[in-house]
Amino acid sequence: MPDTASPVPDFTKWPSFPFEGDLRVKQLDAPVENEPARKGEDAADCSACNAPDEAYIWVSERWRVRAMDRPTGLPMVLILESRSHLDLGDLPNLLAAELGVMTVRLERAVRSLDGVARVHVNRWGDGSAHLHMWFLARPYGRLQLRGTFLSLWDDILPPISESTWRENLALVAAWLAEFGGKPLAEPPRIEWQAPSSLVQQAEAEAASLAFQAAVDDASVALAEAPADDTSTGVATTDLAIADDPTADLAIADEPTTDQASTAHATADHASTGRATPADPTTSQAPTAPTSAQATAVRATTGQATTGESAAPAPATGAATAATTAPDQATSASEIPAAHGTAEKVQPVPTVRASEEPHGSKPEHQGAPT
Repeated sequence: MPDTASPVPDFTKWPSFPFEGDLRVKQLDAPVENEPARKGEDAADCSACNAPDEAYIWVSERWRVRAMDRPTGLPMVLILESRSHLDLGDLPNLLAAELGVMTVRLERAVRSLDGVARVHVNRWGDGSAHLHMWFLARPYGRLQLRGTFLSLWDDILPPISESTWRENLALVAAWLAEFGGKPLAEPPRIEWQAPSSLVQQAEAEAASLAFQAAVDDASVALAEAPADDTSTGVATTDLAIADDPTADLAIADEPTTDQASTAHATADHASTGRATPADPTTSQAPTAPTSAQATAVRATTGQATTGESAAPAPATGAATAATTAPDQATSASEIPAAHGTAEKVQPVPTVRASEEPHGSKPEHQGAPT
């Protein structure tokens, strides 16, 4: 043996020892003649006897199991207590036999938890007079926590999450309840994010399906319907009117300002026997008067009584072009001024089957959503 003893015991060098650095041994106090009474020596002052069953995770007729008031560093720390106010050496044979069974049963329940490798079972009994057995779960893979100092590591390690802690308590209580007794620990409540209920979830799914069906119906209707293009529809209408020179080009009930000015200038020039020149600033080409307008002009000038026939009947194809050629050649000089005043010719709006725009939208088709 070495001549000089080590200032600290050898277990301070163990991997499981939770401290390091310079250490020294605390001075040992002198022994006392009479030890003080433990807590709860009298049943009337015993905190275990006065605690209600709701403070425990599992209870039976003769035994109860309780946990700490909050999570600690180990996966599980439980205390097994007898319901009767007795210490270990005071147990009758029946309770002593049940203590062995309860110890094995509770050890198995704790060891069944996820992440638990071993369960340390301890009994000190110096603080409280009521019998209580400690069950401490060592985490799996934490070799540094093996051995004597597991209870110290429980105070050093950061506490586990409360949800995991409560779930473990409920599992142990359910395990014990398989053999009798009443479990009092409940698992943590599930916090639903969204939707908050199954009814709202069903309504949301139904609304989503209805919206998708509406979108599909609209897509099919657009695919089957003729092209709905405003520019195409206007171009088609213009071509239809251009093919039929007898068609009435005035769609509005009242002529525009440019049309009224042109009619007035035409009447002024007609009184002098000169044709109305084309307006170079106007983008549209001058349009030929319709058959109804030509008939009104001839009736005014008296030409209808000199053998000219009334407005010719509308024709189709090449016959229409040949018949309406004189009407197109008729100039504004044939329109005289009545009493020195230009007579304003009111166009008669007519709508023919050939003038209907080919690109119009069917009435049953709604606007796309």
